[in-house]
Amino acid sequence: MLCIKNGLIHDAVSATPYVGDILVENGKITQILPANSCKDAETVIDATGLNVYPGLVDAHSHLGLDGYAIGFEGQDYNEMNDILTPQLRAIDGINPQDETLQLALEGGVTCVGTGPGSSNVLGGMFVAMKPFGHRIDDMIVKFPVAMKCAFGENPKRCYKDKNNYSRMSTASKLREMLFKAREYQAKLDAAAEDPSKKPAYDMKLEALLPVLRREIPLKAHAHRADDIFTAIRIAKEFGIKMTMDHCSEGHLVAEELAKEGFPAIVGPDLTSRNKIEVQNMSFKTAGVLNRAGVMVAITTDHPVSQIQTLPLCAGLAVKAGLPMEEGFRAITIYPAKICGVADRIGSLEVGKDADIAIFDGNPMEIFTRTLYTIINGEIVYCNVPRE
Repeated sequence: MLCIKNGLIHDAVSATPYVGDILVENGKITQILPANSCKDAETVIDATGLNVYPGLVDAHSHLGLDGYAIGFEGQDYNEMNDILTPQLRAIDGINPQDETLQLALEGGVTCVGTGPGSSNVLGGMFVAMKPFGHRIDDMIVKFPVAMKCAFGENPKRCYKDKNNYSRMSTASKLREMLFKAREYQAKLDAAAEDPSKKPAYDMKLEALLPVLRREIPLKAHAHRADDIFTAIRIAKEFGIKMTMDHCSEGHLVAEELAKEGFPAIVGPDLTSRNKIEVQNMSFKTAGVLNRAGVMVAITTDHPVSQIQTLPLCAGLAVKAGLPMEEGFRAITIYPAKICGVADRIGSLEVGKDADIAIFDGNPMEIFTRTLYTIINGEIVYCNVPRE
């Protein structure tokens, strides 16, 4: 049993923070009590004067797939031999021993959506995982959480000599795969339980069935406004869920995007404008979209920005106009909702996973330190000097 005692609790659901105790048993939050109520815990963290937050969540990264190793073996997040690879699974490429997972813990990040990059029109399946453990199977919060697809410069650049020279080609390839998957689904449904009538197994089309069934969204890499609207057009054509990832020009068309109802995962903004399509990138994007009514999560897109800078990225968005509480929710409950895991993480509530971060100040301020990171009730990072 663990008790976090007398801390200022920011639970992501209450209107204001409050001082209290959090009791943890068997990896879950079992009670949230008035301050100094906990008496008999085996382990006590005295959080007097400290800020207690839900573990932070980044809904879009490549953590564990793109490490610090030198040379080709440094990345496993892009398959460059096929522009359409929906069958690929992030869990088959993540290295739990990658040292960058420790960086997440140092930043108070306890869950990440991680998966394939944006070289391919269809890249494969994302996973929501906790960045602590020895075996990916034991680190999964939910799999799959999304199907990666990409628009704009990246698939054009990577496959310009392999039959994908224009944005029109990118869109047509995605449409064609979704159409084939829909036909495949219809044949499966018509066959029912008669194996003789079922179509031949197609791993690529099978991977797209959860998208067509609205069980997971398309995770649409799109920076430029026209690419965002192409992604929306295709999502509406097939009646599927979608997240607008990066959404770098979202502030230019915020009112239109708000009408469509898709959430946005904004960033990474703590990086250079190294491509033509990100020339309008701005820290104000999150605030403009939020005020228009779009649910906004903030991403580092690790390793584009390092994962431990997630709260700093939120702070810079707050500085540019995002309300403070919305900045906090953009790295906790909103990405948890977008990843479909808010029943377990993203807020401090009884019954949820005991994923908790304790800071000596506001984590969105640059001088604030992470003192404790707790996953499943276990202290996995401690930055408190020994007396």
